[in-house]
Amino acid sequence: MMRSLLPLMAGSLLVALPATADDFLAQALHPDQFSAPPLEHTLTRLAPNADPRVLELAASALACAAPDAGRLAVIDYSLPSTEPRLWVFDLDREELMFEELVSHGQGSGDAEATRFSNIPESHQSSLGLFRTMNSYYGRNGYSLRLEGLEPGVNDLAYQRAIVIHGADYVSEAFIEQTGRLGRSHGCPAVRQEVTYPLIDSIKEDHYLFAYYPDPEWLEGSTFLACDRDDRRLAMN
Repeated sequence: MMRSLLPLMAGSLLVALPATADDFLAQALHPDQFSAPPLEHTLTRLAPNADPRVLELAASALACAAPDAGRLAVIDYSLPSTEPRLWVFDLDREELMFEELVSHGQGSGDAEATRFSNIPESHQSSLGLFRTMNSYYGRNGYSLRLEGLEPGVNDLAYQRAIVIHGADYVSEAFIEQTGRLGRSHGCPAVRQEVTYPLIDSIKEDHYLFAYYPDPEWLEGSTFLACDRDDRRLAMN
């Protein structure tokens, strides 16, 4: 059975057209199922350089947590720090707002992140789904607090002061000198030039999804399991 499609997002003019006679019949019986393409298709269209499998997981997690969310940031920590691996989407307008470099924690690895933690003082990045909180000025300048939503995975993010902030070690010049970005104490740091507009675009009750192919997290994540449960129900 086809999985139900997500509702049409505000301001969108896209409509999924049925391709066969069976599709026309299905649309007549269940018109709400054909109102818009799934969110993962929209994200893939907007960010063709991102891994579509990662965007599908991000879309699934968001659909479970907040299907009406207006904006979503996605980090793919499976990519090296020398490549853009942060994308920020305006879901209402169906626009890609940012495609950026982003750092990982000192304890997570060198040029590539391979270790992740929820433990204070580990200096490792955390995976999973976060809700954005307020912006503020701290020791790293303009910053954005994050609330980790996954118990045991990232729910100590606020306590650990895991925030988005700008850093001079996130730049093409730093990559040219060292072969990688500089590393944080676990924070997803971005280029100083985009700190203000990027933080302002997602602060206060938007979402961030941080990915790495960690088997334990992929299997145990509450927000990813939500999508698996929906699919099981559809098959029964």
